[in-house]
Amino acid sequence: MSALSSTADWPLGVPFAVCVVLAVLYALGGRGRRRDPLRAASFYGGIAFVVIALDTPIDAYADKLFWVHMTQHVLLITAAPPLLVLGRPWPRLWQPLPARVTRAAARVFAAGEPLARPLPALLLASAVLGFWHVPAMYDVTLRSETIHQVEHLSFVITSIMFWAAVLGAPPLRARLDDAHRCFYFVLAMVPGWILAIVLAFARTPLYDYRKLAHRPGGISALADQQLGAGVMWVPGSLAYTVAACWFLYLWLDPAGARRPDRPAVQH
Repeated sequence: MSALSSTADWPLGVPFAVCVVLAVLYALGGRGRRRDPLRAASFYGGIAFVVIALDTPIDAYADKLFWVHMTQHVLLITAAPPLLVLGRPWPRLWQPLPARVTRAAARVFAAGEPLARPLPALLLASAVLGFWHVPAMYDVTLRSETIHQVEHLSFVITSIMFWAAVLGAPPLRARLDDAHRCFYFVLAMVPGWILAIVLAFARTPLYDYRKLAHRPGGISALADQQLGAGVMWVPGSLAYTVAACWFLYLWLDPAGARRPDRPAVQH
C-alpha cells in the first residue's frame, strides 16, 4: 500500500509486537537481579516512544504531513535510543534466551564492535540520516511500507549504537571523559542542523508531499516542509543539548563528581 494513499487507520502492527516481546524479555531478565526502578523506567520509556512513533496516529499522519514525519524521526532518533541505552538492556534481554541465541548475539556484537565506538558510530548515524533524507530515497519510503520500516529500523539501531558508544552500556564500555562526551553530543547536533537549514531555505518542496491534493490543516507543501525543518532543528536537538550540558557541568565541576548524592551515568 502506498504511504501517500494510506488512511488514518492505525491498527497495532509489527513494531508494537516487537516492543511487547522486548518488554517481556526485559522483565523476565530482571528476575533475581537487584531492582533499579530508574533503569527500568528508562527502558520502558524508550519502548513507549517507539510505540508512540510507529503505532499511533503519528504514523498515519506522517504519510500526509512532512512535519509529522519529522516528529516521528525525532522520536526514533533522539527520544527512544537514549532511554533504551540508559536502561542497560542487553544483559537482561539475553538472560531469558536460549544459549545458542545469546552466542549468536555475542558474535554479532563482536563483528560490529569496530563501528560501536564514538566516532564511527556518529559518522554512521549521520550518514544514515543524510541518506534517507535525500529526496529520491525519502520518496521511495513514501511508496513502500517495507522500505519505510527499514528506514525506521536503521534510525533506531544507529542511534542506539551512538548513545551506547558515548555513554557506555554493556557490552560496550565508553573510555571517554566528560569533556569528550560533551564534545560528541555537540557534534551529534550538526547533521540535524544542516538538514534543517536545507529544508528551511529550500524555495520549493523537496519531497513527494507536494503531490498531495489535500493536506490536513490546509497548509501548503512548502510551509509543511518549513515546519518539519523547525521540528528537526529544535526538538531534534533537545536530547543532545541536555546531554552536552550535563557532561559540561560534570567536566567543570570535578569536585561535585565525587559527591555521593550526585546522580551520574553508570559506566
